[in-house]
Amino acid sequence: MIDSLIIAFSTYSKIPMPKADWNEKSMKYAMCFFPVVGLVIAGLEFLVWHFIGRFQTYNIFTAFLMLMIPIAVTGGIHLDGLFDTEDALHSYGDKEKKLAILKDPHVGAFAVIYGVMYMLGAFALCTAVNGKCVLSMCFGFLISRELSGLSVVCFKKAKKDGMVSTIAENSDRIVKLVLVVYLIFTVADLFMFFSILGRSLLYPAATTFAAVVSFLWYRYRIVPEFGGTTGDLCGYFLCNCEFLMLLFNVLVSWLF
Repeated sequence: MIDSLIIAFSTYSKIPMPKADWNEKSMKYAMCFFPVVGLVIAGLEFLVWHFIGRFQTYNIFTAFLMLMIPIAVTGGIHLDGLFDTEDALHSYGDKEKKLAILKDPHVGAFAVIYGVMYMLGAFALCTAVNGKCVLSMCFGFLISRELSGLSVVCFKKAKKDGMVSTIAENSDRIVKLVLVVYLIFTVADLFMFFSILGRSLLYPAATTFAAVVSFLWYRYRIVPEFGGTTGDLCGYFLCNCEFLMLLFNVLVSWLF
């Protein structure tokens, strides 16, 4: 299991890890530890919000740090998937052309356009978050990875090669069950935590609703265009899921 944890962090984060034995057994359970990367991000986000808030700094500085933490921890691997997928989607080609664009290392115009829009939008929303938003979003970093992990092990694969296909081939029903249990407990804990603190349950409801909407859009709108999922599409989903959760939480803070 230690090797599986190391593989998960080596693949989906830039956190230095010791060497691991990348065999069939260790790769089988690697996806079970993918949400742990989200736990690390959530912890750092909460610490930054808590300690930076004491210094009463400008919102734009706090927003910058909150935006940079996920990128620093993951190395931008999911943003790369977002950019590549936007390029492919806006080519309006067939499945083969879209998959070819995903493999192309060059950055296209639509990747730049939508990438800049995504970053500016996320930064603007981060300037408007309050403590309740941050707390709800911390759980969101786990939920997005639990759903992304489920898509890896459950959805049809667009390609037979690549990391996603390799991990999916080695995974079994236990991995799916673990991710489902993680997801149920995370959502339940989110609502319970807000209830114990006496905070509005609209925040966890917003996070959960955003996750469901983004996952359904990903499953029934995006995946069919490529004939299955890929690593880039998983990154596309994860980024959009977290953006939508951030948006919905900020809207709740404004409206209620």
